[in-house]
Amino acid sequence: MAKNVFDVLKERDFVKQVVFEEELYKKLGEESVTFYIGFDPTADSLHVGHFVQLMAMAHMQRAGHRPIALIGGGTAMVGDPSGRTDMRSMMSVETIQHNCECFKKQMSRFIDFSDGKAIMVNNADWLLKLNYVDFLRDVGALFSVNRMLTAECFKQRLEKGLSFLEFNYMLMQSYDFLVLFQKYGCSLQLGGDDQWSNILSGADLIRRKESQPAFALTFSLLTTSEGTKMGKTAKGAVWLDPEKTSPYDFYQYWRNVHDNDVEKCMKLLTFMPVDEIMELTAHKDERMNKAKIRLAYEVTKIVHGEEVANQVQNQVVASFSNDSSNMPKKELSADVTNICDILVATGLTKSRGEARRLVDQGGVKVNEDSVASNYEISDEIKAKGEFVLHKGKKVHLLIEIK
Repeated sequence: MAKNVFDVLKERDFVKQVVFEEELYKKLGEESVTFYIGFDPTADSLHVGHFVQLMAMAHMQRAGHRPIALIGGGTAMVGDPSGRTDMRSMMSVETIQHNCECFKKQMSRFIDFSDGKAIMVNNADWLLKLNYVDFLRDVGALFSVNRMLTAECFKQRLEKGLSFLEFNYMLMQSYDFLVLFQKYGCSLQLGGDDQWSNILSGADLIRRKESQPAFALTFSLLTTSEGTKMGKTAKGAVWLDPEKTSPYDFYQYWRNVHDNDVEKCMKLLTFMPVDEIMELTAHKDERMNKAKIRLAYEVTKIVHGEEVANQVQNQVVASFSNDSSNMPKKELSADVTNICDILVATGLTKSRGEARRLVDQGGVKVNEDSVASNYEISDEIKAKGEFVLHKGKKVHLLIEIK
């Protein structure tokens, strides 16, 4: 007998909060459940913060349940106050539509959208047509302001000022759940734990308005063992789009996570069997490096495909063995000769100041030679047309002079 997907999610440490747990468990074990997760189209790529939700959707679909990916084209025009201390900037309809298209392409790596196995909807389709007075009478009358003000997403904003625009967000998200219930029979909303208040309100709205069961379940946010959000680097967010975060940098991010985070990341972000994960992460010593290499490979394979994952892994091995034939490459204009300018031009540092500090600390080599901040590429290297640039012990680039 197939395992209940709730057990799978629990075993892999996805589940943070759930309402009507016994009833939901029984439902997931007995029938195909239509569920949804909302994504705000605030950028043209998903990032590591969305990874947990995408994996949960994939586990649910593999167990026979039907995902709805709801793109918040309507709610993005208001802005979600959850976890924020300021208002979001407003976005144009064209930008939101472009971002939606980018999301679907990326989600297709995780979710099978063919033959109605999963669907993508945009809440702009119903939110932008709402009659405000009808909406207030129909939906607003069922919400208690006193209860809303106790929600975590509003409490933290009250001190700095919460606009009435944002105060509507919970009603709009709850209404999304109601519409999806009415149109598609969607009875479960999933999301990050920072969405608990909003998700719970939607389930409550369906139960009150339709007198039908509806469920809310949230996941642990992807955080380090110190409690900070994962997916941030010196260069910014870690994106799923290869144009925004290269597959090489993406792989290296997971290769370099803290030892204490490897087990959690393997459970949440790969399809590896839990027994194998526990075996690989049992020893908190140098053997953890093998687990990190496996983690980096598996997540890169899921996001960018097996061929790219193999290619990146070969590049990483080549970097550490100085095999320049497989090393990641970057082109450089022959006019750029100073080492600080080279570091900026190749994207290894953001500014000349940062480059100079890195060089002065002994963190940069050209081929096997340490360099000073006044270093200029020699005529000999120019004639050869390439050199290996080393940043610290982990970043190695083959620079091709053009």
